[in-house]
Amino acid sequence: LPGPSFTHQQMPRKMVYYGQTSCEQDTERYLDVVKYVFSCYKKEVPLIINTMGWVKGEGLLLLIDLIRLLSPSHIVQMDLCDWKAMPPLTPEHVHYSAGLHTKGKQQSKCRQLGVGDTESWQYPEGEDVSAPQHKLLYIHPEFPQAGAAGEARVHSSILRDMSILGYLGDLQSPDIGAVLPLHSLVPYQVPFNALALRVIHTDVAPSNIMYAVNASWVGLCCIPEEVRCQTDGPVLLTQTPICDCLGFGIVRGVDMEKKLYHILTPVPPEYLRLVNCLLLGNISIPNCVLEGQQGIEGEIPYVTSDYNYSI
Repeated sequence: LPGPSFTHQQMPRKMVYYGQTSCEQDTERYLDVVKYVFSCYKKEVPLIINTMGWVKGEGLLLLIDLIRLLSPSHIVQMDLCDWKAMPPLTPEHVHYSAGLHTKGKQQSKCRQLGVGDTESWQYPEGEDVSAPQHKLLYIHPEFPQAGAAGEARVHSSILRDMSILGYLGDLQSPDIGAVLPLHSLVPYQVPFNALALRVIHTDVAPSNIMYAVNASWVGLCCIPEEVRCQTDGPVLLTQTPICDCLGFGIVRGVDMEKKLYHILTPVPPEYLRLVNCLLLGNISIPNCVLEGQQGIEGEIPYVTSDYNYSI
């Protein structure tokens, strides 16, 4: 756990590629992803759940959904200096508050009026009366600027780029020497009809799908269904699957004549054999990878220098 995450990356036991840095656009799929990953937890070791920093508005409601879904034994809540917008997430608060996709338990009228004791609470017949039993550990950080949202976004973007670069570092030779640019490495060649394809974060016309995939960061995934295609492909999925992600790669090129994807990835061959789906999300390759290509004369491929932001 200690230290920057990009310095000690490991293959997770279970991973799903969500494809976006925020779940605001599709909170239902986010919860489905959490359920899918959590289903492999066997409770043989303690589990630490690192929640998001989105704790305002719908983010707070989604956090209540997550607490209901995961039933933690302890919640560590870090408050901000001079910020009281977030209530203490006590068992009672979670029990009675509505989440984004779940409903809170209704209190009886006498409870709402402050009359009677615990024994007088009324539940509708057949309703689950079990309430969250977690222990709340409330922490007030003393240092200034704790949780400043603007800086956190910038820092998370930098750390995300560092994680991608650290991941791509496994493509390099273990021998100490010059770092090879990505265009000098030999990619895997994968037939169009061997992989299903899906763009997660936006709708792309089938005629433009290869423009979207080319030079993109992709999740190498495994869907339970066998990929069958009567033609040379590509095989396009109509819905985003919730499935195992075995690693990541870069589509370094697309050969339209031979119907091949050229993919760079450090994922070992024994796992690549299981990959039958490429998921493209809203995660971009760090700019330095594209801008730092060596031996290029003239314009750098995939880099636009003269760009009009008014278009």
